[in-house]
Amino acid sequence: MKTKIPSLFNFVAGLFAGLFIITQLSFENVGSEIKAQTAETKWYAPSVPDKIDFAGEEVPLDKWDIRERLDRELLFNYYWQNNVLFILKLSNRYFPVIEERLKANGVPTDFKYLCIAESNLLANATSKVGAVGFWQFMPDTAPAYNLEVNNQIDTRRDIIQSTDAACKYLKNAFDKFGSWTAAAASYNCGQGGFAKQASLQKTMNYYELLLPEETNRYIFRILAFKHLVENAKELGFILDNEDLYHPIKTRSVVVNSSIDDLAQYAIDNGTNYKTLRLLNPWIRSNSLLVRKGKQYEILFPK
Repeated sequence: MKTKIPSLFNFVAGLFAGLFIITQLSFENVGSEIKAQTAETKWYAPSVPDKIDFAGEEVPLDKWDIRERLDRELLFNYYWQNNVLFILKLSNRYFPVIEERLKANGVPTDFKYLCIAESNLLANATSKVGAVGFWQFMPDTAPAYNLEVNNQIDTRRDIIQSTDAACKYLKNAFDKFGSWTAAAASYNCGQGGFAKQASLQKTMNYYELLLPEETNRYIFRILAFKHLVENAKELGFILDNEDLYHPIKTRSVVVNSSIDDLAQYAIDNGTNYKTLRLLNPWIRSNSLLVRKGKQYEILFPK
């Protein structure tokens, strides 16, 4: 028995030593593979386009600061690949609706890229200061643009009504500043803020103004989204038709009387409360008060 114990000990020790050596060799091989892969990885800056416009207004890319500001936003967003792909998927669903309302209101369709900059095309997008919806209206300013905001209803989340509201703002800003680019910039810093800086710096030209940093970047973010979306395939963002989010087929029901229980109302109309809320993000409660003379259009799956 005494002679077997050293033999067993030597066997176990040898086994662990062998395993240690094999593990070390494996780690060395993995490390070598990672180093090889890292050496092969190359990062390229997307090219700044030779020319680009916003709403038919040419961007002065011959100026070094303008070119570099666009380059910055292209770099930041080009390498945010998952977000670009998500936007491309959503744009297939929402752009036709947004474009139709922009055209109906006489606003250039390039403003759909402003909607991306504001909310990433998300109905329930909410900023830290309380701006909500596709076009990020504040609760205090929403009523001035025919949007209803209370504990049951928030039409800032309705794509048609909020787009019409944004058009109203943008057309007013265009009439005031004489430029769609300036109108877009004022959507970020406010008409008062833009007018104050334009007066102080003695120019209405956005590209000649020094504005708050967020507004300095704002138009260039919009331009970056325009370039990335319109040239997606050439820039390597590949999506097949089945990858895209398609418009949802719906039927509408006009409601002109109050509904005490929207969950039961959804069931009575062949769906469920969750689906009703997804298709009608402007509904914020389980009941709907319809005041005299008002009516609402509720969407259901078709």
